Parts: sequence; structure tokens; C-alpha cells
Amino acid sequence: MDAITSRIVEMLGASVATYGFAFAFITALELILPRERQSLRGRVMGASFWAVWVIVNAIVTTGYHAIWAGIGVQPLVTLLLRFEWAGVAAIVLAPFAGAVVYDFFFYWFHRAQHRWLWRFHAVHHSVRELNGVNTYHHVTEPLFQTLFLLIPVSLILSDTGQAAAVATVILYLHSLMIHSSTRLHLGPLRAVLVDNRFHRIHHSLEERHFDRNFGAFTTVWDRVFGTAHFPAPCEWPATGLCDVDQPRNLREWIDLPWRLKEPDPQVVNALTADAI
Repeated sequence: MDAITSRIVEMLGASVATYGFAFAFITALELILPRERQSLRGRVMGASFWAVWVIVNAIVTTGYHAIWAGIGVQPLVTLLLRFEWAGVAAIVLAPFAGAVVYDFFFYWFHRAQHRWLWRFHAVHHSVRELNGVNTYHHVTEPLFQTLFLLIPVSLILSDTGQAAAVATVILYLHSLMIHSSTRLHLGPLRAVLVDNRFHRIHHSLEERHFDRNFGAFTTVWDRVFGTAHFPAPCEWPATGLCDVDQPRNLREWIDLPWRLKEPDPQVVNALTADAI
């Protein structure tokens, strides 16, 4: 087995273990503290999409790292985020700061998806039974993330020391939690951190919520760039797309971008202008 194949297998093993734990944990919360009823069939179908996505992601990500290492690209800037002066608190502060920096790049990548890559990103927004498992994206997402997110981020190294490894599972859990259908949320911490109620607005079917709440980790960038909408206590809108159903099998998941109707350019431009 060559080095690249070995790395793909290693990454697959780590992804299955991490995502498996995160899916099980968030699903347990949804069953114990449900916000709305979710079908077993929907969860199983979502898990099958993830199974394919994880394989594609491992191949694309491993290839990217091999090419980048071969070219010898080095970060242009290194941000020292170890917070060693904070003592034990650095275990929390360092990965938090690194995640905030990463979320700045994700915020703009996410807005670009709505503007120029909507046909593919719409797969994620088509989900009507939104929950921790049904957070899937289109199978092409790893490629777009590599080109428009990982490469720019690679030019800025966030040195968080050993704390980054400690926070990995927590960040995976958070990425699923913001899509979860549970009564559990972050309450006042939503002023800084994205939770399921805040991100639910981003997936809303209601026009007043379009192009709002792009951040995946922190609400800071939505505040700074004027796209934040903080939900009222009982604000829990329906999700999905009005003109297309969520994929019900692997074929529909893969070909949905080509089945999607082209949006009205005037509507897209108006919504984009409102979000700026």
C-alpha cells in the first residue's frame, strides 16, 4: 500500500469514528429533547449520503495535501494563538480563537456559494427534515471547499498548539448541533456562538430570512457584515426549498444540481444586495 492510499485509509478511519460518535450523540439529544418529529427513513438516507461523502472527502483532501506538500507552499502569515499566558484556560481559548479565524474564511466562502455555486449548495438547503444527520452537502462539496476555503486558509497558519487536538471532537459536535432538531440550544451564548436556533434561520423557507446567518461557528462575522438575524424565542421556521424536494435516494442526491431550476437573476441580485 503506497503512502497516499495509506493516508486515505487512515483519514477514513478517523472520519468514521469521529462522525459516528458525533451523529450518535446529537441524535440521542434529538430523541431525548425533540423539537419536532423526524423520520427514521430520513435519518438513514442522510447517513447513506454521508457514507459516500466521507469517502470522496478523504480522497480529495488527501490529494490536496499531497499536492500542496509537493509544491512546498508555506503560510504567508502565522497567527500565534496558543494563549500560553492563560494557563489551563488556553485549552479552551486557543481552539476557540482558531475556529473564529477559520470561520471568517468560511463566512465568505459560504456567501460565495449562495452567489456563484448555488446549484450545488442548494442540495444542503433542500433538506426539509433538518437534523444532526441530515446536514449533508452535495458530493462535490469537498472539491469546492478545497479550492475556495482550504487553499486560502492554508496561507494563514493559526498556531493553537496541542489544544487543537483536544477541541476536534467538540467542533465536529458543534457543526452537527447547529443543524439539530432539539430543544437544547446555547441561550445567551448565541451572542457569540452559532446554535441550532440561529442557524435554522439560514435554512428557512421564509423570504425575510434569505441570505442571513452565514457563520457556522461564531455569530461575530454576521454581526460585523450585517447579515445577522437573531431569532425570537418561538421562531422555528420550516426549512427546505419551495421548488424542489430533498433527495430521497442516492441518484436524486447526486443529480439534484442539474434538476434545479435556474433562479431569477433579479431575485438573486436583490437578495445579495440586501445581504451586503
